[in-house]
Amino acid sequence: MYERILIPTDGSDTAERAVDEALAIAEKFDAAVETLYVVDTDAVDVTLGTEQVDRIRAGRFGEMDDLEARARDATRYVAERGRERGIDVAEHFRGGQPHRVIANVASDHDVDLIVMGSHGRSGIERMLLGSVTERVLRSTHRSVLVVDEREAE
Repeated sequence: MYERILIPTDGSDTAERAVDEALAIAEKFDAAVETLYVVDTDAVDVTLGTEQVDRIRAGRFGEMDDLEARARDATRYVAERGRERGIDVAEHFRGGQPHRVIANVASDHDVDLIVMGSHGRSGIERMLLGSVTERVLRSTHRSVLVVDEREAE
């Protein structure tokens, strides 16, 4: 049923809860796993030049050691949890609008399922902050499993 699963992560507790769900599914279906950290280039400091933003979009962080460390820590967590279950996890880093990058990576890697966490915001908070998960749902024709942090607690 599922041959390839994508786990977008930002390293948050909510994302980590989604990892367990995704790896359980991967284990059951013997699926390949991809994990992805996206740097939201719209939120990156406006003092960066176009060249630096282009490098980030390509997953190359240049002199931004703290950003690269955060990305590697987030995807390493997924890879380590996968290794504990005997699952190899391919790690990816990209920059851009998170929902678009997630949808594009899912398409490029022929992903059957995207598993991601949601903070479960509602009302005005959701309107003001937006929802990457909600935007992914609207941006892809792939199946998406949403792990709500409120349900996981």
